[in-house]
Amino acid sequence: MTCARATAVNLITCEEDKHGHRSRLTPSGLPRKCSVFHLFVACLLLGFLSLLWLQLSCSGDIAWAARGQGQETPGPSRACPPEPPPEHWEEDESWGPHRLAVLVPFRERFEELLVFVPHMHRFLSRKKIQHHIYVLNQVDHFSLGALHRFNRAALINAGFLESSNSTDYIAMHDVDLLPLNEELDYGFPETGPFHVASPELHPLYHYKTYVGGILLLSKQHYQLCNGMSNRFWGWGREDDEFYRRIKGAGLQLFRPSGITTGYKTFRHLHDPAWRKRDQKRIAAQKQEQFRVDREGGLSTVKYRVDSRTALSVGGAPCTVLNIMLDCDKAATPWCTFS
Repeated sequence: MTCARATAVNLITCEEDKHGHRSRLTPSGLPRKCSVFHLFVACLLLGFLSLLWLQLSCSGDIAWAARGQGQETPGPSRACPPEPPPEHWEEDESWGPHRLAVLVPFRERFEELLVFVPHMHRFLSRKKIQHHIYVLNQVDHFSLGALHRFNRAALINAGFLESSNSTDYIAMHDVDLLPLNEELDYGFPETGPFHVASPELHPLYHYKTYVGGILLLSKQHYQLCNGMSNRFWGWGREDDEFYRRIKGAGLQLFRPSGITTGYKTFRHLHDPAWRKRDQKRIAAQKQEQFRVDREGGLSTVKYRVDSRTALSVGGAPCTVLNIMLDCDKAATPWCTFS
């Protein structure tokens, strides 16, 4: 015999076995055994659908990061192309003879890193560019009770020296700037530095001497400039000084042409409300930030690599270098926060 009772809140049913005993009731309207079984099946189905969605959407990681900042992600999702493992590059001549070291200055921006590494690995693989991503993680530490400030330029110098000899050119690459246009050129910059994130394309910075964001140089040309100045602690100005180094070395700067996507060429992931930039100018730093550093650079950078770790982020390989930078308070008293 079967009985049923309906309420405004839920529907409760019960069944009697052949001895007249009622089975325990559940709000779902099923005996407990059936309820647990159906819940298990539902979880399996949801898990399968989630994996299917991730497989079919290469842009899913960017979309989630963009939605977190209230941005819309343009364009439909694409099926992920196969990604040949690094050891196959040498066997396929279509990848070309050059290999790129992607140098990413980094500190405490893990959400952006989780998006950046898989995106860049897929982007460069589709363009058949041999590459390796180096995450240059500045290790926080205290010196005489003060915290060292972030130094993007010194990290790039250290990353250049620590990158593999098998790479012959570098990309100085911000972790929060993702290329979206497949026409962007990341090839070997034989004739001179190539500024991928040019003022005509970067979503934020448009002055003509800007060379930040993404800049490609051969290792020979970077050495010719003696790298970047190590005197810039805190945010900003190191790129402007490096522009003057490029001109002083007699190098011609090149930029993309024929790109029609304008300021939508890149996805900028930085959220200024969440991550405040260290724009303070301490003591003589206000005057020093406009001076060309003619003595320091690649040849004078002082650092220590605490550890070197090979990681896979979303299936994309990278190497994380934990770098301890030296802070000379006599030369740059603005290198620490009290």
